[in-house]
Amino acid sequence: MADLASYTQLVSDLTEHDRRYYVDANPTISDVEYDKLYQELLSIEAANPAWLVSWSPSQRAGHAPISEFPKVTRATAMLSLDNTYNEAELQAFFDRAVKGLDGDVPVFSVEPKIDGFGIELTYEQGLLSLAATRGDGRIGEDVTTNVKIMVRGIPMQLREPANVTVRGEIYMRKDEFEAVNERRRADGEETFKNPRNTAAGSIKLQDPEEAAKRPMHAILYEVIDGEQHASGHLSSIDFIKRLGIPVSPHNAKASSWEELAAFVRSWENRRDSLVYELDGLVIKIDDFASRGALGNTAKAPRWAIAYKFPARQVTTIVHSLDLSVTRTGAVTPTAVLEPVEVSGTTVSRATLHNWDIVAHFGLGAGDRVLLHKAGEIIPEILQVTEKGPGPAFTVPEACPCCGTKLVREPGRVAWICPNHEHCADQQTDWIEAFASRKQMNIDGLGEKVVRQLVEAGLVGDIADLFVLKVEQVAALERFAAASAKKLVAAIEKARNEAVFSRLLAALGIDLVGTVLAKPIAAKYGKLSVLRQAAREKASAELIEEVDAIEGIGPAVARAVDEFLRTPYISNILDKLIANGVDPEEPVTATADGPLTGKVFVVTGTLTRPRAEVQKMIEAAGGKVAGSVTKKTHFLVAGEDTGKTKLDAATKNGVAVIDEAKLMEMLAP
Repeated sequence: MADLASYTQLVSDLTEHDRRYYVDANPTISDVEYDKLYQELLSIEAANPAWLVSWSPSQRAGHAPISEFPKVTRATAMLSLDNTYNEAELQAFFDRAVKGLDGDVPVFSVEPKIDGFGIELTYEQGLLSLAATRGDGRIGEDVTTNVKIMVRGIPMQLREPANVTVRGEIYMRKDEFEAVNERRRADGEETFKNPRNTAAGSIKLQDPEEAAKRPMHAILYEVIDGEQHASGHLSSIDFIKRLGIPVSPHNAKASSWEELAAFVRSWENRRDSLVYELDGLVIKIDDFASRGALGNTAKAPRWAIAYKFPARQVTTIVHSLDLSVTRTGAVTPTAVLEPVEVSGTTVSRATLHNWDIVAHFGLGAGDRVLLHKAGEIIPEILQVTEKGPGPAFTVPEACPCCGTKLVREPGRVAWICPNHEHCADQQTDWIEAFASRKQMNIDGLGEKVVRQLVEAGLVGDIADLFVLKVEQVAALERFAAASAKKLVAAIEKARNEAVFSRLLAALGIDLVGTVLAKPIAAKYGKLSVLRQAAREKASAELIEEVDAIEGIGPAVARAVDEFLRTPYISNILDKLIANGVDPEEPVTATADGPLTGKVFVVTGTLTRPRAEVQKMIEAAGGKVAGSVTKKTHFLVAGEDTGKTKLDAATKNGVAVIDEAKLMEMLAP
């Protein structure tokens, strides 16, 4: 039986899964797993109405967007759909609809459910004036420019000067997704995981050249205020089709339960026949008046439902384990499988994450395992269904790359190769991460190229990149003089354009990303100055000094100190400086204004982009931090502010203000 504590934890877990799905476009559980948790939540709330909290996922339609794209508030929210997974649940929906319409059996539309991401298009006098993402359902983001650049088939001008707002899905075709990944592999870049997440991330790209490399398409499936244009849903879809808006050619209608059930069954074996990923069907009542009679719940319409195809599971044989070594030295096992089709793709490998999972399954060569794609994305082993003839896999004694004896630190899951300085796999992984687009952005320096450089002995660490010569690179296989010159030029560009905060974030210091690197870089100005501080000060003194930086806590300060004092890393940092990689951090003049000397943390959903609010604070002399500490003066809390930040404000005696109060403080 559930108690209040377990209910509160379930609310928290589902809220986090919502954020990962709608905001990050990076779900960590499957739709089936999510819906099981959601149904559990609904059951608990129905049995214990006094426990219901306003921030429960059952009380809202989505999650707030966090990017810096302009926000768009829509008059008619984009609601979610309730899900069904079998005919019995679909029959229950049918029966509820008939009962709600006083026994009349309505006509239903049945449409393929595209596994893309939601978009709303507004046309004024036949011209596309706005394209907005779903966001939290009520507030989305203006991505009009990127939609015009990237999404094939969306007309900029309709065939008639109509005023209409439509909703649908943006997707990437399966063959085009594979072509994008093939190009990235050829360029030595990391491949994308699946079409949906690639499309969702691509639509917010700021680089038009990169955006043009990722073709996308759209199918529109709903007309807002459709009754102004037609008497029913399917006829409204015909209306926008005549205007030149892309719609699905597979829409159909059903006038009875028998027709509806038969049509749903017919799709079970057709789901892989389309050019895009399909994860189910959407069933809607066609007549707009009937829709109005049934209405909506707070989260979903009563006149529509999603029929989700069963999660597909298969069995296959484990042949062996493939071991990889990360830049931290962790040795990670991956199961090598007898190739098998799962959800439309061939799977031959499944990541096991760590050795505790291997031990949990007692996994061995020849075992038959049950496999599925977690979230229809990541191949995952669910269980061993039949033991094979081979013994269980065990942790290797030595690193598969360099042969060094593995160690396991107390309290840690991973087994580590401690040969950080000379293990080629670790160096390759570190160099690749250092050069990636989000770090030093060295174009063309992907995993394959890095591996070539390391194996040829040209590069042993990140500092060696900056003394590479064109003739050295040109001597490598698959390199010519032109491509070698291009790579060396890209490295030189990274050296010349880097600032200290970007270099600091790229070094791979534990806990130090792009946000926390900035205040540390502002404090010390250059890598050489930070290195000198580590030489001159005792560990405790340096930790105290870094901890005193606004926005930096003791855990980060200890990580910085440990990194600087690790002997082989210390040598690499010295080589970087000697090789001319010691960029300065630009000095930002401190504004003299009404907020001078005050530290703010901005969180939650505001009426304007968060980045804009932060710039306003800085322009008025204030400083912006990423987390609430004893050094924070004000927490600016918008809607949906998390409990963690509010609790931190209470603990540290930080004043909590809303956006209106901040605007008062900014007024001259």
